[in-house]
Amino acid sequence: MLGEFVRAHREKLTPEQPGGRRRTPGLRREELAERAGISSTWCAWIEQGRQVQASPQALARLANALELTRAERAYLFELADRRDPEDSDDGPLEDAPASLIAAVSSVPHPAYALDRYWNACSWNSAAAALFPHWLGEEGTERNAIRFVFTHPIARQNLIDWQARTRSMLAEFRADFSHSLRDPVFKELVETLRQESPLFDTAWQEHSVMERGGGERSFRHPERGILNFRQFNYRPTDRPDCKLVLLFPL
Repeated sequence: MLGEFVRAHREKLTPEQPGGRRRTPGLRREELAERAGISSTWCAWIEQGRQVQASPQALARLANALELTRAERAYLFELADRRDPEDSDDGPLEDAPASLIAAVSSVPHPAYALDRYWNACSWNSAAAALFPHWLGEEGTERNAIRFVFTHPIARQNLIDWQARTRSMLAEFRADFSHSLRDPVFKELVETLRQESPLFDTAWQEHSVMERGGGERSFRHPERGILNFRQFNYRPTDRPDCKLVLLFPL
């Protein structure tokens, strides 16, 4: 499939100096190889589906030469089973994007957004009322994973605290796996391992899962036990962020 993908996109490109008769549309393999700074033989082997060891750097040059969009580039690296060296691991891109802020503010039920490090970057008044010690005026720790593992009130808020924290950690590790070279992520993990024995133990279990929705129950200090159905989304303009919606049951 990688070879078919590369060939299809090569044939969509317009030669820089069109002229002469061409038997095939788009760039010739030799022209693509020159653009990408790779050998034409290696380029041919990729298109022929041979087992070649493509380095992330070579694939990045190939992606640039093919003029791939962001989605196409990501797909190329998925097909090659390689990590894109240009994946951002340099900390937060910016505050919560406008798309998330608009979504959070438009929902009457509890809604909040997390950045790549699981810091709450946007929330509505319903979420602040549901989590007064995290998102409300009483909150001093906005990081979700750190709050549930280190804040005493989290043990009361979360029904079946140990099971929920382990599940959240497995979801957190899935995000961490996309930013293994990120020093901010590494520092957060090391700090939590020192602050929370449960986090340290669970971290060594290497459980990984995608962030899922489903039924959630919370113990509110004034309203008692509240039940919700949780839905999670990632905005296409900032896939490093997460939108969490809680609908009452």
